[in-house]
Amino acid sequence: MKPIVSSAGTVTNEVFGRAYERGDRPALVDLHGGLVYSYRRLVTEVTRAASGMVRRGARREQVVGVHVSTACAQTLAVHTVLAAGGVAAPLDPRLSGAELAERLSECDARTLITTPDLAPLSLRAVEESRVRQVIAFGSVVDTIDFEDLLNLEPAPLPTIDARLQDALVLSGGRRMGQAELLARMAELDERVKLTESDVVLATWKPDGGCDLIALVGLAVLSGALVVAAMSDAADLPGTKHDFGVTVVTGPGGGFERL
Repeated sequence: MKPIVSSAGTVTNEVFGRAYERGDRPALVDLHGGLVYSYRRLVTEVTRAASGMVRRGARREQVVGVHVSTACAQTLAVHTVLAAGGVAAPLDPRLSGAELAERLSECDARTLITTPDLAPLSLRAVEESRVRQVIAFGSVVDTIDFEDLLNLEPAPLPTIDARLQDALVLSGGRRMGQAELLARMAELDERVKLTESDVVLATWKPDGGCDLIALVGLAVLSGALVVAAMSDAADLPGTKHDFGVTVVTGPGGGFERL
């Protein structure tokens, strides 16, 4: 079944508007997680999971914490939240339990999305916050499995005014609107002008900022392939050769063409 389409002009619509027609072309390879997502699989899981969140009571503009350890998990979590009409709060996985609980309270998150490796810390932190449900990418006690969201009866996604709707709550509490996130994607693209033939090697890790989110979103919008690797990977030269990398991320932000 073709996934539900989001409102025109939103981050979801801009990033995934052509994803379904690109079919089984690879969109995201996560070397750390050992996962490969095609364009069709990526947009289908994002929109179905968003529909599942709506079925479970997600409301427009509610804040959802994203406490994950991989680029793939961050991409799925953030875009699921945005498609469901929520606001994603990316959380640095290096935060202590007390710091995580404080951030969740500061942004008034009611839901948290996490990965199994971070789930024990996440579950302890939510006890000191207003979070009422935790979603995990896998089977973890006291959480909702992300896969279960995909199997719920489809529900319409909310209508969003991209001019007014926030997309992210960043570290420090600054809010970034949907239009501002799209502008950040365009800013990143000024030097390289990504195309469908590009392969982007991304070595940035999930944190409390927006750049990894903007980078992956830009690549998907452009029809490129993102290969996500940890920055301390020993065989980055081999990775560049094996995947035919054309664009690499820089340690200080931004990225450049090889």
